[in-house]
Amino acid sequence: MTELRIEPYEMPAADLGPENPLPVFRGADENGGQGVDDSVPEEDRRYMGWRTAFRVLPYRMQDQFNRKKKPRAFRAAVLENECLRATFLPELGGRLVSLMWKPENKELLDRNPVFQPANLGLRSAWFSGGIEWNAGGVPGHHYLTCSPVFAGRATGLEGEPALRIYEWERVKCFPWQIDFHLPPKSPFLFAHVRLTNPHEREIPMYWWTNMAVDEKPGARVLFPADTAIGFCDSGLGLVQLPMVKGHDASYATNVPFAQEMFSRIAETQRRWVTCLDRQGRGLFQTSTDLLRGRKMFCWGMNPGGRRWQEFLSKTGRAYIEIQAGLARTQLECLPMPARSTWAWTEAFGLLQADPAKVHSGNWSEAWREVDSAIETSLPRARVEALDAQFEGVSQQAPIEILERGSGWGALERKRARVQSEPDPMPVSTPYDETDLSNEQEPWKAFLDTGVIAESDPADDPGPPMIQPEWRAMLEEALRAGRGDHWRSWYHVGVMRLEAGDAEGAREAWEKSLERRPSGWALRDLAVLARRAGDKQAERDYLCRAWETGPKIAPLAIEYANTLIEAKDYEALGVLIESMPEEIRGHERLRIISAEAALACGQLDEVEKLFDHDFATNREGEVTLTDLWFSLHEKRLAAKENLPIDDTLRHRVRREFPPPPHIDFRMVSEIE
Repeated sequence: MTELRIEPYEMPAADLGPENPLPVFRGADENGGQGVDDSVPEEDRRYMGWRTAFRVLPYRMQDQFNRKKKPRAFRAAVLENECLRATFLPELGGRLVSLMWKPENKELLDRNPVFQPANLGLRSAWFSGGIEWNAGGVPGHHYLTCSPVFAGRATGLEGEPALRIYEWERVKCFPWQIDFHLPPKSPFLFAHVRLTNPHEREIPMYWWTNMAVDEKPGARVLFPADTAIGFCDSGLGLVQLPMVKGHDASYATNVPFAQEMFSRIAETQRRWVTCLDRQGRGLFQTSTDLLRGRKMFCWGMNPGGRRWQEFLSKTGRAYIEIQAGLARTQLECLPMPARSTWAWTEAFGLLQADPAKVHSGNWSEAWREVDSAIETSLPRARVEALDAQFEGVSQQAPIEILERGSGWGALERKRARVQSEPDPMPVSTPYDETDLSNEQEPWKAFLDTGVIAESDPADDPGPPMIQPEWRAMLEEALRAGRGDHWRSWYHVGVMRLEAGDAEGAREAWEKSLERRPSGWALRDLAVLARRAGDKQAERDYLCRAWETGPKIAPLAIEYANTLIEAKDYEALGVLIESMPEEIRGHERLRIISAEAALACGQLDEVEKLFDHDFATNREGEVTLTDLWFSLHEKRLAAKENLPIDDTLRHRVRREFPPPPHIDFRMVSEIE
């Protein structure tokens, strides 16, 4: 029989910290830039870069986490039958953190023993392990990967319980849901995904299912394609599988540096991906045809890649990712028509294939063996038939809400009702006013009264809204003289800049300052100055913002960065000394201070930096190793009276390897 229950899931967990209240605005271009080699066929490059530029508002950054782990009991939703036990964490984006094959007590996923956020997600915070559901945003890890989502109980095809997770996506404004089915005695877990575009306009859609599996010597990643799109010297190019840059990249332990490749599965070929060990056993994933793309990512075997693995988990653990997405690659969105629904079914389970053929030197023989083994275990027609049946379940309301997510979906329903618009939510993803919290209260009150309440400028002005509908209502209220105060004008400015109206944003923030001075409006005027290339104005605005307050770490970091860019080390020193101790000790400010100390020849001060276990390093960031090498270049140059040139730089990299805990380099270094 199948059981669904809520139970504690305990593990050491770092503190996620508060959200950063400073808005991060999108750029002027909606499209992303990516070099594509002529070898990539035109059909494959059609949507590359389309509507993929970074954007995060109205979400706020989650960049205040640390590495101090303490025991924590998360609330887990466990779906279990005679064969499998699937453990989900609704508090963390619905992540499937464990998929246990019960007959052998065998874990099919990389089950991270800790919760350790790192700066790898769209909002900064992201953690590794399990299966992550990346819904609807732009390339990168999902906005809600470290945030709560709704979890509900549904009824499966045979009357057994099914698990539904769902939320309202705030950037592109659409509801998404996943129904997890584990029929009695089924050796496979099924996920039926449903995306709904409630608008009278096309929206750019993005989805990737990211599966982490253990990185083991001899384990091979396979998908049913002979070519892939991977990174080469000229950007994205066509590669003949399994060889990439002289390495058999289907074995992650062969790959020296971080690498990803996107398979080019033929239109008529069944879609799947797997990672199989030396015995030909391991997790496989397959889906109905709408989920077109498959990918492999590995960190690489260089010191930086090894450091990232330990950094995200603990010493001795390593994983790779096998992934499945709507598009061929993760560098594109697809146009989703107005008033449409996209749905598909994925299946996950343990696969056994002939190990001799799985590890054959003939790539085509290897993947065709797996293709045959999957068809024998779970026929394609069976998944397609289940997909049609699951779709009927997915259109029904859950029978019970087990865990609650955010109140933003409920707020959107209320806005639509107030403005006499159709309800944007299908009955399958219910939200009601009991879901509303303090986060939504200012905007709920605005719908009720037509006014945003004024507040103390020393306090957080509250989460922003960027939808055109909210902007139109707020602008109309101000034209009518309702709520004409600093907070209203501040939010109008945020809405305008996110919509691309820089001059309108400037006007709004200046009016906000006229009503009452606030560091919030001054900081956002600094953003405009930076975009205009006026670094002195940016610095002046940030200085005034810091003096006006609030004195918070994110503002201090932005201000300090302008001073280090200007090489005004004296002003930077004064600023650092004036900060409260809890802000001065922030690791990003410690790095900035070390950069200043290096420039001023205070080399012993720089060396103190490297004792710290840093939490906020960004993927691809090499600030720490750059500081390490620069420190030793200066010391060696002074000691031996040498110029700092390429000869010395090469020598330093040979003779002074950085400590492993600061080495996050993901590409090769000069020798």
